[in-house]
Amino acid sequence: MSQDIYVLIEHNQGQVAEISYVMLAAGRQLAGIHGSQLFAMLLGYQAQGLSLDIAADKLLYIDHPALKEFAQDAYLLTLTEIIKSRQPRVVLFGNTTIGSDIAGAVSIALGLDLASSCRYFTSDGKFVSQICGGKIMAEGNLSSGTTLLTMVPGGYKPEEGQSEHPPVIENFSPPVLDNLRIKNIKFIQPESFDIDISKESILISVGRGIQTRDNLELAENLANSLGGVVCASRPVIDQGWLPTTRLVGKSGKHVKPKVYIALGISGAPEHVEAITGSETIIAINTDPKAPIFDIATYGTETDLFDLIDVLVEKVEAAKAS
Repeated sequence: MSQDIYVLIEHNQGQVAEISYVMLAAGRQLAGIHGSQLFAMLLGYQAQGLSLDIAADKLLYIDHPALKEFAQDAYLLTLTEIIKSRQPRVVLFGNTTIGSDIAGAVSIALGLDLASSCRYFTSDGKFVSQICGGKIMAEGNLSSGTTLLTMVPGGYKPEEGQSEHPPVIENFSPPVLDNLRIKNIKFIQPESFDIDISKESILISVGRGIQTRDNLELAENLANSLGGVVCASRPVIDQGWLPTTRLVGKSGKHVKPKVYIALGISGAPEHVEAITGSETIIAINTDPKAPIFDIATYGTETDLFDLIDVLVEKVEAAKAS
């Protein structure tokens, strides 16, 4: 068995998924610990151009029409062939729909250990996984054989997995990919009629503490003043006060703004898990025991209704000066 670290690059419609860069950053740390090389695995069709900013020592490229988009059968046959022939120390997958789907299948097919929801690695190479929605961090050792791990965002910055120097490309011949049970026929892009909150730099998020739909106007005023966007936790969305496109949480969007202002949000694990990538979290909640304060950069127990108008006034005054 080699000590090399392999990362499966996720991509969709010609775009590398951000979790891929997070995994590359984690893989680089592991490669340094084990004194080994970092390999990126890119399964695709005429997709070599996706490798231009990938920070890896080598890129293992597998080109086949059946791999143009993700399909479990094609990926499973290809990845099991790679892992059996290369016997890497660790293979990293995203803790995503794609990554979790294929990692579990590879684990069963090859009888390999799989650890999920890994957030980061310690200096001595142990993995740390978040469980119970991030309320508990569990530390574990890599198994003696090849270990598969799925990774969540938050432990590494995506830019740490990017490079201006493309990796050396090494082609890998795919196995026979005929007679697959499932084939992709057509990719249908859903229509979007709203803002993508995952790409916004300033978010004003409202929770149960906003009390009524009419009070959303206060949050909108603050968002307009700061140049941000209003989003919400699950209770507000369930009431129908905002569309599901504005949901922040495990079943909604994971966000990473420069500033995340939580208004009347208690901080359930499902919500906290989705905001840990934020640069600055400001929590406003009258409950001093609210879990949101455990992860907040700044916090106040002030009533949000007493504070919002003052904040807007101060922001506008600062802008005017």
